[in-house]
Amino acid sequence: MMTFHRGRRLRSSKTMRDLVRESRLSRNDLIQPYFVVESDADFRKPIASMPGQFQLGLNQLVDEVAGAVDAGLKSLILFGIPLDKDPAGSQAYDENGIVQKAIRRIKDRWPELVVVADTCLCEYTSHGHCGLVSPEGEVRNDPTLALLARTAVAQAKAGADIVAPSDMMDGRVAAIRQALDEEGFLNTPIMSYAVKYSSAFYGPFRDAAESAPKFGDRKTYQMDPANWREGLREAAADVEEGADILMVKPGLPYLDVIRLVRDNFDLPVAAYQVSGEYSQIKAAAQLGWIDETAVALESLIAFKRAGADLILSYFTQDLLKAGHV
Repeated sequence: MMTFHRGRRLRSSKTMRDLVRESRLSRNDLIQPYFVVESDADFRKPIASMPGQFQLGLNQLVDEVAGAVDAGLKSLILFGIPLDKDPAGSQAYDENGIVQKAIRRIKDRWPELVVVADTCLCEYTSHGHCGLVSPEGEVRNDPTLALLARTAVAQAKAGADIVAPSDMMDGRVAAIRQALDEEGFLNTPIMSYAVKYSSAFYGPFRDAAESAPKFGDRKTYQMDPANWREGLREAAADVEEGADILMVKPGLPYLDVIRLVRDNFDLPVAAYQVSGEYSQIKAAAQLGWIDETAVALESLIAFKRAGADLILSYFTQDLLKAGHV
């Protein structure tokens, strides 16, 4: 009698499939990004290129978070849009900067909620770059480090549970770790955007955060999308400098890189399902071409299968409210 593999035995029912499932998605894995604006506290503006996402004043942010927490939200990350921008991005490290205000409001109400602060200058600089710029238009690495460190300290003082440098300046993890430790924040983790590519998938985010560069691009500091060995070097450098969590950004186009980071490092690995990934799914769903929820969940489980422990996704809040995670 001929014998062959009967894989269908373990697919015979939903209960059976759930029993043998290899990768699982949990609300504990997910981080919801929010864009908070230094404006009227009740300000609420839809982001045209990111359907379902908003720029939020402080009151609206608190209301939005309240609904998400009621649905089971465990973690969020904040991006700030200041009223005034300048070449040095000074509102990023001002103790009364918009993200610092938002952190205090959220932590006062939900002390157990994990609040991550994006640590960068691009949303705060008048030129839109992630660091100081020379008169010749060069993004200056080393002088920027002190400002990033000041930003991280200001965020930690406001109550941030995790700081997340996204700038891709060389040496910023070491500078931030030293500054945090000197200020007594020895237990504040750094979630480093360790492997961040110069990606075309960021377009909608730059609308949301009003952070598009006024000239040039970010290819001299963000990574070439063609490179994977370079990503391992960047991750190794951040581990050596004191990173506690390593992030790969974007997500779906770089699942191979997520797997490489997972296989080569023992730290928790985060993946960012970026704005372009989100907006593509939203747009196709609005046209009736795909099932939004099913595709969103399938895309998120792909991150888990590739080895991500944490996932930053704009779908988080909606999936929680609908009871899918």
